Amino acid sequence: MAFKADKIWFDGKFVNWDDAKIHVLSHVIHYGTGAFEGLRLYRLGSKSAIFRLESHTKRLLETCKIYRIDVKYTAEEINEAIIETVRVNKLTQAYIRPLIFRGFGELGVNPFKCPVQMIIAAWDWGKYLGADAIEKGVSVCISSWNRAAQNTFPSLAKACGNYLNSQLIKIEALQNGYDEGIALDVNGYVAEGSGENIFMVRNGSVYTPPSSASNLPGITRHTIFNIAQELGINVKQHLIPREALYIADEIFMTGTAAEITPVTAVDKITVNTGKRGPITEKIQNYFFSLISGEIKDKFGFLHYI
Repeated sequence: MAFKADKIWFDGKFVNWDDAKIHVLSHVIHYGTGAFEGLRLYRLGSKSAIFRLESHTKRLLETCKIYRIDVKYTAEEINEAIIETVRVNKLTQAYIRPLIFRGFGELGVNPFKCPVQMIIAAWDWGKYLGADAIEKGVSVCISSWNRAAQNTFPSLAKACGNYLNSQLIKIEALQNGYDEGIALDVNGYVAEGSGENIFMVRNGSVYTPPSSASNLPGITRHTIFNIAQELGINVKQHLIPREALYIADEIFMTGTAAEITPVTAVDKITVNTGKRGPITEKIQNYFFSLISGEIKDKFGFLHYI
């Protein structure tokens, strides 16, 4: 589905959507030198709120720190620019994409002579894995592409270049008839999806790979820890072998775009009954009640605008 809004925040000014352009020799195009985030603006009755605004901005700046990208804006300035982008576009619900990148200065691997630029875009976007995925779930495969080994690419960074690996995982899955792919780490343990973290339920406990398994420390992933604790559900960070997914009681994936999406089959092996499991549904219900304003936001995750 095509998406578009009126304005994009570009280096401190709003420009028309079609006029937000960069040079073809920008460093980010050739070498992937950029850091980005994905946030959601939710409609809560007559109000709207951005989910975990401060956490996303913090991770954005941490990615820039890892890649030695000097940012001239403070976290507070970025937060305000995100809010203003939503307001200018008169959005009541949206997906929000801030991106900090190196533009055109000098062509070569050395990034330091290229200027640091930033954009913020926001538009109305539906469910990432499909409108029915939240209830009916998705089918996934174990990808032939692994996540990068430790000390090759920094898995704690949400950087543009890192997502070339994600593209390979996603393309392979789609071309083979699956909705999504699951990557293993270099040691053969479950890492994550192309753009989602993964959770597995077994004997009443919830398991998710640790950050040492080459996965991004997702903000929705962290939210699951909070929700599970509130619901009295035990969550453990533990290395997960591939075959454990085949005998799991439930599996679900999480992310800003995917939210909380059940997995109903892995490599065409049905997960339990092939339907969304009770623990997944319980966590989903709390999450969607939170972002719709039906229950109190005791965690302070919602930033009203």
